[in-house]
Amino acid sequence: MDNYIVSARKYRPMTFNSVVGQRSLTTTLKNAIASGKLAHAYLFCGPRGVGKTTCARIFAKTINCLTPTADGEACNQCESCVAFNEQRSFNIHELDAASNNSVDDIRSLIEQVRIPPQIGKYKVYIIDEVHMLSQAAFNAFLKTLEEPPHHAIFILATTEKHKILPTILSRCQIYDFSRITIKDTVEHLQYVATQENVKTEPEALNVLAQKADGGMRDALSIFDQVVSFTGGNVTYKAVIENLNVLDYEYYFRLTDCILTNNVVEGLLILNEILSKGFDGNNVITGIASHFRDLLLCKDLKTAELFEVGASIRERYIETAKRCSNEFLYKAIELVNESDLNYRYSRNKRLLSDLTIIRLCQLSSPQAGSEDQKKKQVIDPIFSKQEVSAQPTATKPSTQPASPPDNQQRKAPVIQKEPVTNQPQISGTPNVTPKVGGMGVSISAFGQKKEETAKAEITIEVLNDRFTPLQLINEWKAYAESLIEEHHLKNTMLNCLPNLLENTVFEVIVNNPVQEQRLQDSAMDILSKLRVQLRNTHLRMEIRISENNEKKLAFTPAEKFNLMMEENESLRRLKDEFGLELS
Repeated sequence: MDNYIVSARKYRPMTFNSVVGQRSLTTTLKNAIASGKLAHAYLFCGPRGVGKTTCARIFAKTINCLTPTADGEACNQCESCVAFNEQRSFNIHELDAASNNSVDDIRSLIEQVRIPPQIGKYKVYIIDEVHMLSQAAFNAFLKTLEEPPHHAIFILATTEKHKILPTILSRCQIYDFSRITIKDTVEHLQYVATQENVKTEPEALNVLAQKADGGMRDALSIFDQVVSFTGGNVTYKAVIENLNVLDYEYYFRLTDCILTNNVVEGLLILNEILSKGFDGNNVITGIASHFRDLLLCKDLKTAELFEVGASIRERYIETAKRCSNEFLYKAIELVNESDLNYRYSRNKRLLSDLTIIRLCQLSSPQAGSEDQKKKQVIDPIFSKQEVSAQPTATKPSTQPASPPDNQQRKAPVIQKEPVTNQPQISGTPNVTPKVGGMGVSISAFGQKKEETAKAEITIEVLNDRFTPLQLINEWKAYAESLIEEHHLKNTMLNCLPNLLENTVFEVIVNNPVQEQRLQDSAMDILSKLRVQLRNTHLRMEIRISENNEKKLAFTPAEKFNLMMEENESLRRLKDEFGLELS
């Protein structure tokens, strides 16, 4: 049995003309060789499997060819080319920086650079995955890379250019390799299939090219896998089954359900897809790509951007005629929103179902009506019959209820401050919420649907008198209610309020830290005290004690120093025994 060679190695390009999808770069390299303007260092960067190392080898073989062709290619017949093709050339050295990334490896390479070539003009050093070199290896390589011998040329290859030091980049000519297009990939796969006597379908090769994501090596590897699965007859159905790729048919069926507002059938198709092992996010992103392709196919000019087979493109064009531009815009926006929320959703299946439901509702007759375009209004809690059964709305009573005999208190002073031009609250019954001890009454007038409801807000102002003891008790009660804010609680319990006037009290603190704590919580404290003491004019003043700041001990050292100031014996004990605080 002959040794099998994978297609990625068997059909690896041997000349610049056979390199797929990098026409501009290969032309530049050929012109540089023809004119003799060769740099001493090159950097080939780009995605995996696009031909970086292959172009480096072709370049190394071509510049050492003894009898190059007229178009700048290697002859493949001279001694240098034959030695290279048989992998026994001493003029070309390849170093894998992923496994040889130490300073010693680079120093060994530098020692070899000094030896001139025996055959040909140049010694070429190809360093693959150069971004894996250590920092010290890069530094050891800098001087040689900048001023190598005239016979030495370095070609660095990497997939992550951003990890290479700027000092290295400045010493190289940089060539950026691009991803190989689907069209070029399909053509090369068709060429390989012809050479291997494999029957293929254009749609099947297109799926392979899309799966490869711009990498020719990946495309050839997948091609070998599918050929082994099908036995030499690569069909679209076999590729979909072997690679576990969502078929276009599912997306067309979902589109039909969405256009006909068939929510039930759409959910059944989604369940069928998920039961085959696909992730919900793959379905959502696939639908987004499907609608994007439909949008491209709305115009014949942009349809050329859709890189698929001719038969599938025609089906997309026919389906796009049934979809309006507005529908496609909204659908793409909705699916993109679901894609962003999918990662953070805890119930991912529910999000997938909800996406299908919302997509189907886009095509409903009510979706484009004017009522749906308006701002949505929540229906009132109470029915209209209950509202109409109520008597004509009157202004709320401004007199407080008489207190019980056992709770004789001074009647509060009530002030009404009507506020006009308030925004209308549609369909809301009379509500009297409490905000910070102030009663707010909203009265709606008018029973007809066409009339605009008028709202009147009255603010109840309380002015009860209270004693200093009541103030202190409420102050302590609020402090005791603080569970997590221990510093504020201690400050309030240590610094009690002092009533200066009827509605003004003062709090004397020991330092600016305590002052800042009270200022930060002043609004919450006053709101609570105003409610409990029934006085909305209550005000608080904060000042630091006249004895300047009281020294508070926070750290163990500060506590010990404070104890030594109060007890001189501790100081003598510390000095006599030479003690130190740990």
